Amino acid sequence: MELKVQAGDVAAFQGDGIVVNLFENASTPGDAAGAVDKTLGGLLTKLIASGDVKGKFGNTTIVHTLDKLPAARVCVVGLGKENEFTLDRARHAAANGAKALRAAGAKNIALTTPETNADAENSAQAIAEGLVMGLWRFPKYRTNENDKNEIATVTLFGTDAAKIKLIERGVARGKILGDSTNFARDLANEPGNTLTPTRLAEIAAEMAKKNGLEFYVIDRAKAKELGMGSFLGVAQGSDEPPAFIVMRYWGADKNAAGLGIIGKGITFDSGGISLKPGENMQDMKGDMSGGAAAIAAMSGIAQLKPKINVTGIVAATENMPSGKAFKPGDILRALNGKTIEVINTDAEGRLVLADAVAYASGPLKLTRIVDAA
Repeated sequence: MELKVQAGDVAAFQGDGIVVNLFENASTPGDAAGAVDKTLGGLLTKLIASGDVKGKFGNTTIVHTLDKLPAARVCVVGLGKENEFTLDRARHAAANGAKALRAAGAKNIALTTPETNADAENSAQAIAEGLVMGLWRFPKYRTNENDKNEIATVTLFGTDAAKIKLIERGVARGKILGDSTNFARDLANEPGNTLTPTRLAEIAAEMAKKNGLEFYVIDRAKAKELGMGSFLGVAQGSDEPPAFIVMRYWGADKNAAGLGIIGKGITFDSGGISLKPGENMQDMKGDMSGGAAAIAAMSGIAQLKPKINVTGIVAATENMPSGKAFKPGDILRALNGKTIEVINTDAEGRLVLADAVAYASGPLKLTRIVDAA
């Protein structure tokens, strides 16, 4: 999906649909929505008066323009009460409007920024995030997909030409953040038979190469040499090789303090010897979501280019029962020398994160660490 920014009147948009915003209890549509209403001969005002359009948060109403506008449809999106408006509501409103028009078959649509006290750049960022994340879906493995329509382009109109550069900057940042979020979603929804630790490392390597990140993987042999007994204890029950993934972004002097983002990368969690109940175990393909978030965050960081150093670490392995698996009562020794008694093998997340945190704070000397399990 392509996001564009344009100055001018959204009512003149040559496309399939327009999204306009309406606050709850408004008697007439304002600003950009008002311009659309005027071209439609006051139709939106009449629908507000009749109660067909209320402006409540989350509400969407599609109105056919009957050739009074170049666009075939207008989607009126409720923002809720004006004194309760937030950028998060702008984000949701953009998503709701775009999804409603997509369901109606639109491919090329336009929006405007809500006329509020929020600055243009942050409003545009929120809208771009809402569009990118709201239109996301994961049809990769569906053999019967009835609704295949996708939005191809979205044009965000700015009524104030002086703010176009700010809107463009906000849209660019919002798209990066939205795409990064969707990257993590795609990874988290992959099944365990396709997204093994090795494959996760390959995807991370592709991302790192594309974005110019330093990248390396610590394999089983190297992890053993380093003394990552906690991570390897979890990994020993699976036939799939583990992968300790490291991604480094340098936005400041290499001697400057850096931030660590650590993700749990259990690509399938059966619970190990302390086996989980069968009900809902299929969802344990998503036990690498923290790792997905770390990889996606590094992708976004590399594109946004902040003036800091950031290291992403993902401790990726399966947690499986087998004759080789670690057992309740086992004693594991982590990289930092701490011993850990295993009471329940389904506590694997803290075990892999223990070595990841020890590696970040030890050899890499990171002093500020965020972990995502």
